[in-house]
Amino acid sequence: MSDAFSWINLRFLLDGLWVTVQVSIVSIVFSMILGGIAGTVRYSNIPILSRIVSIIVDIIRNLPLLLIIFFTYFALPQIGIKLNIFWAAVAALTIFESAMLSEIFRAGLNAVPKGQTEAGMSSGLTYVQTLILIVMPQAFKSMLPAILSQLISLIKDTSLAVIISLPELTHNAKIIYGQNTNYVIPMFIAMTAMYFVVCYLLSLLSSFLENSKYNY
Repeated sequence: MSDAFSWINLRFLLDGLWVTVQVSIVSIVFSMILGGIAGTVRYSNIPILSRIVSIIVDIIRNLPLLLIIFFTYFALPQIGIKLNIFWAAVAALTIFESAMLSEIFRAGLNAVPKGQTEAGMSSGLTYVQTLILIVMPQAFKSMLPAILSQLISLIKDTSLAVIISLPELTHNAKIIYGQNTNYVIPMFIAMTAMYFVVCYLLSLLSSFLENSKYNY
């Protein structure tokens, strides 16, 4: 059983972990942008547009991520949009996480006292300037721990992309124990350890930011 932890196998698992990290980073960057825009639009109560965005967000939040992964990899090519495995996984995670993050952004913006917006606009700033310069910096500080928690969930959710054969951690572990059934338990132990280390470090960072928030 100790052969399961050979350098070749561990390197293969680390390659999978690196793909997991890459997909997570790219997805969270795009999700932050789209989720931030969607959350701001919903917060601003723009006629018609805010309602449309809210409906789209509610629909996505109530869909299984696995279904979205299937859609981006198998359905999009039917309408002429062909993505490789990596970008199909990124697209699916971005769609799903953007909806989740939009709610975090909206809640964070709502948590800032309305008086801040009124004070900014009374000083001569436009609504957009007030939002960017006054409201968002205050909201983002309170949102950061929740955003990091969502990132932790995203990292774990990448394992669902094994269904489209994305060569991430779970996929590579499956290949290893598929060649030798005696490696099943060692591979699950290795996967558990790797996921735990990455997610635990992020959870520590989230806790640190949460504690720092209350120190101000």
